[in-house]
Amino acid sequence: MQQQAAEWQPVAVERPEAQGRFVLVCEHASNDFPAPWGDLGLTEAQRTAHIAWDPGALGLARALSSALDAPLVRATASRLIYDLNRPPHAAGAMPARSEIHEIPGNQAVPAAQRLARTEALYLPFHDALRALLARRLALGLAPVVVTIHSFTPLWFGQPRAVELGVIHDADPGLATALVEEARGGLDLDTHLNDPYSAADGVTHTLALQATPLGLPNVMIELRNDLIESPAQQQAMAGRLAPLLTAALARIETREAA
Repeated sequence: MQQQAAEWQPVAVERPEAQGRFVLVCEHASNDFPAPWGDLGLTEAQRTAHIAWDPGALGLARALSSALDAPLVRATASRLIYDLNRPPHAAGAMPARSEIHEIPGNQAVPAAQRLARTEALYLPFHDALRALLARRLALGLAPVVVTIHSFTPLWFGQPRAVELGVIHDADPGLATALVEEARGGLDLDTHLNDPYSAADGVTHTLALQATPLGLPNVMIELRNDLIESPAQQQAMAGRLAPLLTAALARIETREAA
């Protein structure tokens, strides 16, 4: 009897029983376009481009998950169907345009369809992350939320010099400590709140999941040409993992002083 393919799920949680402090999140992990949404009228080239996902981010997140003994909550569908790092009322949750690309399937999405996508993708993802954090809090694991992203070297045709972006929501503690660690021990052009910041609406997951609980948190953005291959992703994780650990120790030492 032929085995049926596993049913598609709107969220994946990897290593949920990991015992490390860090909880990793990858909202733009996938460029899959599952039914019932289809390809949104995009070409194959568009569906593999950075507008559809964060290239390299999932491989980096998985390598960090192993290095830090951390659970990973990741998306399973393209951010063009629903950008899980945006609230349901935001235009960017189902963008009609991304950089220079029109998204045909996102033009004037009716309210009922916006609700359907929200219920199918956004709610299960954030419910799963919230439940994971609640369980870890109950176990006394004191979670630290880190979201993993990548960005394109060219934006509207303009090159970006920044290689590592470190972004914070309301609490800058872990982000500033990570920048200090990176500038002291990482040969990457590292910037705080660049190429994005909370003012661009990119810290929704942190604001929703970490800030209300007072959890240390940070958003990491790697330029995607630095994490194109599995070998690059593994190497980058090996460089970032000790810096994240040191940054956490730095802020907790400051708080204890």
